[in-house]
Amino acid sequence: MKVTLISLFCLLFIVVNAQKLTPEDYITLFKDDALKEMYLHKVPACITLAQGMLESGNGNSPLCKKANNHFGIKCHKEWGGETYMMDDDEQNECFRKYENALDSYSDHALFLCSRSRYAPLFELPINDYKGWCYGLKEAGYATDPKYPDRLITLIEKYKLHELSAIEGMTKKGLPPYSDEKCNMEIRDVYRFNHIKFIIAKDCDTFYKIASDFKIELDDLLSYNDFSKNEKLVYGQKIYLEKKRRKALEPYHVVQKNETLKSISQLHGIRLSMLCKKNKLKPDDKLKVGDVLFLRQKKTQS
Repeated sequence: MKVTLISLFCLLFIVVNAQKLTPEDYITLFKDDALKEMYLHKVPACITLAQGMLESGNGNSPLCKKANNHFGIKCHKEWGGETYMMDDDEQNECFRKYENALDSYSDHALFLCSRSRYAPLFELPINDYKGWCYGLKEAGYATDPKYPDRLITLIEKYKLHELSAIEGMTKKGLPPYSDEKCNMEIRDVYRFNHIKFIIAKDCDTFYKIASDFKIELDDLLSYNDFSKNEKLVYGQKIYLEKKRRKALEPYHVVQKNETLKSISQLHGIRLSMLCKKNKLKPDDKLKVGDVLFLRQKKTQS
């Protein structure tokens, strides 16, 4: 197994660094990242992959190679991460720069779910890829009138829609984990907003995670703003370190069924800081369309 993994990593390194990536290479390399974002943020994996392929030229664009930016997302106002300057529509424009591809994929999902104009997309079935393609264009993601058709062509040519058509869909419209047996030694640890996190599995408990990662149970609960009597739900982000005082995005537009706690987990910001910035209490109810500030305090209205 070790030899196989080492060989695979060497092959991927050669593919990424020595020659131009083909569409098939790109799908192989980044399919899992797209699936992770479907688990966490309900953005269809086929949409994420198709946009990544289109926006980055299958991972070959200078922006992708030099800044790990797969989706051409610009800095926008008050972006809190690293930046990369490049000529685009205008000279010397500011683009977001990431440590790795998964950070770019995560930020792409947050970019969509943080803005009210994309909210209707999340009401669509997760396998309605055509609805998502036309909805992205209608919401202003791209100015190209053929953008939906170009995405649909990629999805159907490479059968990317099959990634969302998984049997056993849950009530939330997300596919369940099927192949891992809760072995903490082989599970992946990710980073978002400079914080380590894992994705909870069906058989996880806070005690099991704390034990396997050698973290005090009280600390793990504190990192995630949970109490001891709360239940762990599969597919959740569980942070292994203290969350940050600020998020990468400047604000978040509340969507259906979201709470202050779920938004704090989504963006990797401490619940106490989220409440403080918005002059709210942890149990306050939110309304769809409310704007929450993630990097600075809300000013008096």
